[in-house]
Amino acid sequence: MFPALETQLNQETHRLPDPYEDFMYRHLQYYGYFKAQRGSLSNSATYQHIQKNNPQYLLNGSLGEKDDLIPDTLQKEKLLYSHMLSSPRLRSRQLLYDELDEVNPRLREPRELFSILSTKRPLQAPRWPTECEVIKENIHHIEWAPPQLEYLYQPTGNEKVPEIVGEKKGTVVYQLDSVPTEGSYFTSSRVGGKRGIIKQLAVTLQGPEDNTLLFESRFESGNLQKAVRVDTYEYELTLRTDLYTNKHTQWFYFRVQNTRKDPTYRFTIVNLLKSKSLYTVGMKPLLYSQLDADTRNIGWRREGNEIKYYKNNTDDGQQPFYCLTWTIQFPYDQDTCFFAHFYPYTYTDLQCYLLSVANNPIQSQFCKLRTLCRSLAGNTVYLLTITNPSQTPQEAAAKKAVVLSARVHPGESNGSWVMKGFLDFILSNSPDARLLRDIFVFKVLPMLNPDGVIVGNYRCSLAGRDLNRHYKTILKESFPCIWYTRNMIKRLLEEREVLLYCDFHGHSRKNNIFLYGCNNNNHKYWLHERVFPLMLSKNAPDKFSFHSCNFKVQKCKEGTGRVVMWRMGILNSYTMESTFGGSTLGSKKGTHFTTEDLKSLGYHVCDTLLDLCDPDQTKFTQCLAELKELLRQKIHKKFNELGRDKDLEGSWSNISLSDIESSTSGSDSSLSDGLPVHLANIADETNFSRRDKDTRLDSSMVTLILPKNKERIQTNFNRRDKDTPLDPSMTTLILPKNKEKMQKQQPGFTVSCSPKRTINSSQEPAPGVKPNWPRSRYRATKRSCVAVAAYPSLHIYTYP
Repeated sequence: MFPALETQLNQETHRLPDPYEDFMYRHLQYYGYFKAQRGSLSNSATYQHIQKNNPQYLLNGSLGEKDDLIPDTLQKEKLLYSHMLSSPRLRSRQLLYDELDEVNPRLREPRELFSILSTKRPLQAPRWPTECEVIKENIHHIEWAPPQLEYLYQPTGNEKVPEIVGEKKGTVVYQLDSVPTEGSYFTSSRVGGKRGIIKQLAVTLQGPEDNTLLFESRFESGNLQKAVRVDTYEYELTLRTDLYTNKHTQWFYFRVQNTRKDPTYRFTIVNLLKSKSLYTVGMKPLLYSQLDADTRNIGWRREGNEIKYYKNNTDDGQQPFYCLTWTIQFPYDQDTCFFAHFYPYTYTDLQCYLLSVANNPIQSQFCKLRTLCRSLAGNTVYLLTITNPSQTPQEAAAKKAVVLSARVHPGESNGSWVMKGFLDFILSNSPDARLLRDIFVFKVLPMLNPDGVIVGNYRCSLAGRDLNRHYKTILKESFPCIWYTRNMIKRLLEEREVLLYCDFHGHSRKNNIFLYGCNNNNHKYWLHERVFPLMLSKNAPDKFSFHSCNFKVQKCKEGTGRVVMWRMGILNSYTMESTFGGSTLGSKKGTHFTTEDLKSLGYHVCDTLLDLCDPDQTKFTQCLAELKELLRQKIHKKFNELGRDKDLEGSWSNISLSDIESSTSGSDSSLSDGLPVHLANIADETNFSRRDKDTRLDSSMVTLILPKNKERIQTNFNRRDKDTPLDPSMTTLILPKNKEKMQKQQPGFTVSCSPKRTINSSQEPAPGVKPNWPRSRYRATKRSCVAVAAYPSLHIYTYP
């Protein structure tokens, strides 16, 4: 069975060293296949000591001398195998031994097949597009919760509206040179971004009396394109659009240095795109003082006065811009400060958190870290599988699954903080956490769009498209994170039921936290998709608003995660929207949300999961009855508004819920829909050159051929309008000669995204009324949200 080993053991050991063998010993020892030192021979003292203590040696003597005394070939093979495993020269690091070092090894779980997340090596450095300059400094912020409530700003109506003067009357003190915008597309990436010497973009101070602020944003998640000094203490700021687009200016995060304590500074962002914003109802920007963090252990806090959100007065014939202005006094002279739209949570922050989990030997028993895929830039998309080991295969197969994801929109860092709260609790030693791990398999994707997070995008990936409109895509190379996520969930559904899917997002125009779901058309499960949100509103009454939830399936949202997963068969499929602002409910009314508030929502998700799956169905049936009453009231109100009579005592439950529900007030999905930028350019060049400009096709199909690999991409798009974006969610190509019909969408009621008059989507449970639910729990004690300390062992796998 092992002829090479048998030959080696039977030949003389006193011989001259062979150069090739010497090289191989070095090579194999380097990769961990040998533990012995080079030149150690089989008759050495150490070798003889080990062999003479081997049970097989005591039984049969040395292999070289008495091998012929073993007549059974199988016994000889077993003996040789045991000899190989016990040999210090042949022992592999991939085998695990028991405490007595007996020959009964187990194969070690594979480590680091793709990622470099290891306690022995530095973290995997983020990969940037090669056009981006990146400073070498490591930006790190402490995590801190303010001891006092941070109240929303109360507008006085007298806030100043600064006139935008721009570069003509001001002085540019900071400006990024090469930023990829619309018309270009992602080609390559590297650690550290652009090669060469990093330019000094900030102005050079003329002396200690020069009070010009020094700006910087070329760090992870940073976003600031330009700063213009228009007065001594007044600056106009321009945000960078999402890379390879000319849209989505919302997220900002930048540094200022050379501050002065006494003066009042004014900052005005001049190129925001949304007409509505939470800044109009009291939201404040975030400030971080490095001196406060170093000396007083104070982190991010809400600051700002004279906050005003208004339409830009400049009209260049293009899309209108909006401005955000605020004033502030810095706490110290010569301080380094940061401003941000919301609490940053970077790709490096995530890796540090996963590293702390990886170093915990207890958590490694029930949490496995895998590499789902690589992003366009080559950054790792992590997948966590969390569940307690099962006693039997039948017990393992009976577990239902829960899928949670975050940061598909990179500028919505709210999702990462909710996810962190969930992970803190589910990985803890709480009785409820153990119970959840006993009955569920959790698949967790903490950061779906690492490229966008790294470069400081608000909504898009490096394909220049909104990933949350492409869950139906077939373009694996252009949208790998989404393609692999959908494929993973599809395979998961083949082996077990997925009870819940939830994608964590942030919302820029509504306060509180709420869910978007999907109306269920199956009468057997009528209103069941609304039970989880209603339970969550009862468990977190001062943060979560059931009134703001919406369950309408709009046609323009067909490519979103929640709709695609719902059509794949997941009844409880949601998008969780966490506000950038604060709460209008209960004890937290009129205050900003902190990171602790968002992390507590992660705990409440776990709490509500247990309520939803409680064997005692009292809470479930109580919520169903309450939902039916709320729906009856909503239908009555809707018919009154229409001036029609309806007998609600009859079959009112057969009324379509979509007909009485308003549309979601999310972002315009058409802004970042269509093919990836590079394929859209190829499509325009290829197809319009073949057709006369005056020719209009109703439904023509073309074959897109990539220049290098001639890979055919089949995509369906509408030719009625030259400017209509292409839709990669359609999976067939109609050739001009072949008049095949387009793929039919999966059945289900959909509605268009045309603007409609907003009506209340539902009614909030009576204020101040807390449900009288028994807080007992099967197989568990009373729950409490336990703060979990960050440990300083997860293995990393490649998802097959």
